[in-house]
Amino acid sequence: MHNPTTDDSGYAWPTCSACGRELWHTELGRQACRPCESRTATRLAELPALFAQLNTTASLMRGARRPGAATSGSRVPPIPPRLEVLSLVAAGGVATRLRDIEDAWRAELQWAIAPWRGSPTEAVPGHVAFLLNNLPWAADGYESVDQDVEDIRRLHAECTAALPGDRKPGHVHVGLCPAVLDDRPCCAQLTASAASHRIRCGSCGTEWVGMDAWRGLRRAQEGTASPVRSTAAIG
Repeated sequence: MHNPTTDDSGYAWPTCSACGRELWHTELGRQACRPCESRTATRLAELPALFAQLNTTASLMRGARRPGAATSGSRVPPIPPRLEVLSLVAAGGVATRLRDIEDAWRAELQWAIAPWRGSPTEAVPGHVAFLLNNLPWAADGYESVDQDVEDIRRLHAECTAALPGDRKPGHVHVGLCPAVLDDRPCCAQLTASAASHRIRCGSCGTEWVGMDAWRGLRRAQEGTASPVRSTAAIG
C-alpha cells in the first residue's frame, strides 16, 4: 500500500517534513518522503556542472571595468559583471553553503569535521559526493533534513537562474583577435559565451580553449605578450 488510510479517531497521519505530503505506509518513520529524496539527489548531482558553468561566466567577468569608468585606450572592452554569478562562485557561495550542510550532518553523525577541500572548484564535487552518499540517512532519520532539502533546492534554483539555461547563450565581446596572419594581426572581433570554454575567431579560425588559453589571449590583447598565432590554437 502506498496511500495512507483515514479514520475518525483524530489521528494525524505522519507527513514529509520537507514537502508536507502524507507519507506512504512504506515510508513511515522517515523524515522526508522518497520523492523529496529523489529530487534532492538529482539537484545535488547537477550542482558540479552548474558550478563549472558559473565559474566560466565569472572568469569572463573578472577584471571588468566599472560602468562609466574612463577607458585607457585598451582594445579589450569591459565585460559587465553580474553580482549573482560572482557571489555564487566566491567565498560564501555554492561551496560554502554545501560545506555548512556537510558539517551539520557530520556533527549529527558524530563524525570528524571534513578537512579543508581546497578552492571552491575543488571543494564542490567533494561536498556533493558526501551529501549524495549520506542523503538516504538524512532523509530517513535526520530531524533537520527539511531545511537542508530546501537549502539545496534554493541553491540549485539560484545556479540555474544565473545561467542562460535553455535559451540561446548570451555572448559578450572580449576584444580583437591578436592572431598574426602574413605578419599582420587579424583584428576581428571576438566573442565568448558562458555556455562554452572555447573562444573561436570567426575570421581566421584561431581558437582559445580553457582558462589558461583565455589568460594568454588577454595578455596578447593587452600587449604584454607576443600575439597568439594560429599555430598555438587548441583544437
